[in-house]
Amino acid sequence: MTRQIALSASAQAFLAEPHLATLTTVRPDGSLHVVAVRFTWDGDAGLARVMTVASSRKARNLTANPGGRAALCQVAGFRWITLEGRATVSGDPRQVADGAHRYTRRYQSPPPAPPGRVVIEIAVDRVLTLNT
Repeated sequence: MTRQIALSASAQAFLAEPHLATLTTVRPDGSLHVVAVRFTWDGDAGLARVMTVASSRKARNLTANPGGRAALCQVAGFRWITLEGRATVSGDPRQVADGAHRYTRRYQSPPPAPPGRVVIEIAVDRVLTLNT
């Protein structure tokens, strides 16, 4: 399913810069888990992707709450953009390979490939920005 997300040209350009971001998920006890991550943005599909392993806290949080939401926030100086939406965790080899390919293209090096690698996909439905 394609979700066209309307972003300004400057917001699109900012998302193309290979910065780190924070990923926020909700733990089973309701508290927030925030961690620095590398990510990719697929504007055509409206998906943000994060490579990780199934045993990570972020993946376990999302697996424990199917259909739960996540927020990814890229910050650089006084500019930031937050991408929010429903998040899923997939171990499907095709989706993981696609996520790894996009990561390699964005960061100019492949992601780590430990056993249990999965991809988190955030179907973005809300975007917040400042100075982008």
